[in-house]
Amino acid sequence: MSAVKQAAFLQSEVFPQHRIGLLHGRLRPDEKDAVMADFARGDLDILVATSVVEVGIDVPNASVMMIEGAERFGLAQLHQFRGRVGRGEHASYCLLVAGEELTEEGVARLEAVEQTTDGFKLAEIDWQMRGPGDLMGTRQAGVGMLHLTEVMNPRLVEVTQREARTLYAEDPDLARAEHALLAYRIRQLQDATAGADIS
Repeated sequence: MSAVKQAAFLQSEVFPQHRIGLLHGRLRPDEKDAVMADFARGDLDILVATSVVEVGIDVPNASVMMIEGAERFGLAQLHQFRGRVGRGEHASYCLLVAGEELTEEGVARLEAVEQTTDGFKLAEIDWQMRGPGDLMGTRQAGVGMLHLTEVMNPRLVEVTQREARTLYAEDPDLARAEHALLAYRIRQLQDATAGADIS
């Protein structure tokens, strides 16, 4: 059921006495801001949202998050969703509701979220379950083209990504002399993967 239909159903059939808001990616930025402001002020009791609610939402009084089809999301995303509640003084709950086609891997992901609130630990579990993916390409799961070894771990990848972002901010074209070798290697990788299937 779409978020729009779900919001209408909840308003008419389940919680007619409560004020229900709707947040989704097709709203204009000013519309999203208005909905969030209403929710933060308490002018809305319940907010039905798509995954746009994952980051940047800070409503300290939000105390219950229910995620439908929770098995469809990655561990990092579930951890981000869960982080939208529990920011204030009230006891908070995150309910993971699985769909009908729950696989063993889906169960394992949900159990991991249930068992720990440590983001680093969840990243390690996600790494073990999905593999590193292709760090230089578009694939996000499976065995990477770099044939990464067991010594690679999520913490090292995080440090590497942070350094890469810093490098990109300082020298996006890799024009500096000290980055010449890196620029050369990246061109080699691009040439090698130019005709590769990225599906």
